[in-house]
Amino acid sequence: MADAGCPIRTDLAVETQESLKKANSDMRGVEYSERKHENGIIVSVVTIDSENAVKATGRPKGRYVTIEAPQMAEDDEDCNRDVSEEFAGVLKEFVESVCDKKEYQVLVVGLGNRNVTPDALGPKVIDNLFITRHIVKEYGRYAFGNESVNSICGLVPGVMAQTGMECLEIIKGVVNETKPDFVVTIDALAARSTKRLGCTIQLTDTGIVPGSGVGNHRNRISRENLGVPVISIGIPTVIDAVTIVADAVSANRDTTEKLLSPKLNGMFVTPKDIDDTIKRLGFLISEGINMAFEA
Repeated sequence: MADAGCPIRTDLAVETQESLKKANSDMRGVEYSERKHENGIIVSVVTIDSENAVKATGRPKGRYVTIEAPQMAEDDEDCNRDVSEEFAGVLKEFVESVCDKKEYQVLVVGLGNRNVTPDALGPKVIDNLFITRHIVKEYGRYAFGNESVNSICGLVPGVMAQTGMECLEIIKGVVNETKPDFVVTIDALAARSTKRLGCTIQLTDTGIVPGSGVGNHRNRISRENLGVPVISIGIPTVIDAVTIVADAVSANRDTTEKLLSPKLNGMFVTPKDIDDTIKRLGFLISEGINMAFEA
């Protein structure tokens, strides 16, 4: 494992917590809990609640929930359904913590580049999402029979190279026009460990910086910048090549960077079956969101 002082590229708070613990670093203000289910799903919670913890982890104050399920790597409908239900339950808890309405309006944003497979998770989720806002606006909340529905709209803002605009600028414009009670973002993440690729879901109420995992930082999508609560969902699909080599030779990251070709220092690796993985995970996440948003 790389030294705690070396910059490790990961978007997962649980991996940051693990690095601090292994390095015996100061963890005041970082709370951690974990529960394991009989079906193999592990749910861990990292809470960052002090300025000391913010400095130690490099992450904003807030709650980070991680769902780890090795069965997510398998094309098994029953297993994936279990994960979707667990994910839906956690997402409901986040919704209840940011919105006290029984029926609400939500904007779901699929971040990423549809044309780059490891980065296409967000758009794939929106493709499978149950969109209702247009029907609710036209026919009212009881348009689906006797059951009321929440007003859900979706957005795929693309990336700056495609639009010339920051994602935050696009989302802010849509928020100002549609006035949702909260925003949910979905994005592909970078992991520290290969075992978490495609098998881990992170939810947080701190927002997200698109591209931060691969060093391409954009403006933060957060409550402070949008004026409404933001729940961020992500699954790691890539890992830094330097980190893989450092683990393989049991060296720290600084030493590995010096030994490797400079070209490798900016390289990220993704599983060879990423096409099928993104398709499957896009459906899994959308199914969980649809279950969580049922009125």
